[in-house]
Amino acid sequence: MKMKLIRAAVLAALVPAAFVAGYSASKAGPSPQAAPNAAVAQAAPVGAGFRIPDFSQIAEQAGPAVVNISVTKQAKAALVEQLPFDEKDPLFGFFRHFQVPVPKQAPMRGVGSGFIVSPDGYVLTNAHVVDGAKEVDVKLTDRREFTAKVVGTDPKSDIALLKVEAKDLPVVRIGHSQDIKVGQWVVAMGSPFGFENSVTAGIISAKSRSLPGEGYVPFIQTDVAVNPGNSGGPLFDLNGNVIGINSQIYSQTGGYMGLSFAIPIDVAMHVKDQLQKHGKVTRGRIGVAIQP
Repeated sequence: MKMKLIRAAVLAALVPAAFVAGYSASKAGPSPQAAPNAAVAQAAPVGAGFRIPDFSQIAEQAGPAVVNISVTKQAKAALVEQLPFDEKDPLFGFFRHFQVPVPKQAPMRGVGSGFIVSPDGYVLTNAHVVDGAKEVDVKLTDRREFTAKVVGTDPKSDIALLKVEAKDLPVVRIGHSQDIKVGQWVVAMGSPFGFENSVTAGIISAKSRSLPGEGYVPFIQTDVAVNPGNSGGPLFDLNGNVIGINSQIYSQTGGYMGLSFAIPIDVAMHVKDQLQKHGKVTRGRIGVAIQP
């Protein structure tokens, strides 16, 4: 999971101020000179008749197409200071015995999430999940496991396309992120900390959110509980359609703090199509040259 600390001090200072200002505004009542017999329309309480949705049907229908991704990477060896002598120098043989031996490169394992987008084995996930991977394994809810091939990655959008050799796999339904609204319920599925097929829910907090260094993606901000291991997992609407790919969180602790960010599925599918056809993403450039 890619961690972000975005102006934490500024946000912490602004939240109390915004709360106080809102409270003061809500206390402003009608003028004392208002007519005593004036009829006042009573608005219905916002929460009247409100019921939390049942997410079990989404989990049951979409869950089989959400996968756990295990990645094996090669750890980088520690740098060893070089001796200031040539190998032919007599001092080289003497001081060489005092050098710290180079540690062996032990493999490192990582965990992420993904989802199947075609019955013949194409899987979407985050680029940072498989970055530098020597081996990628995909596990389904029915306990089947496959070794996946990385078809292509696009670090700028943080999208990766994988391929497993299988047929008739369960797939998710792809929605349209352009249709989402702030305040709508959403559901996330994935493998936080390796706990496979975990389901969490929340609401859309904002749309088209820009993050530092991520200019290519208009993120969907939610308050869905997303933790390390959720990266690459799908974000569903209440119709069970994928509207985003969970990618980042804002955190001072490394865990969930109520600010999660997903890549819009419209962006992800555009990247996926290019990766599937060409193995890479080509973006247009403005041809501008400065004349002397």
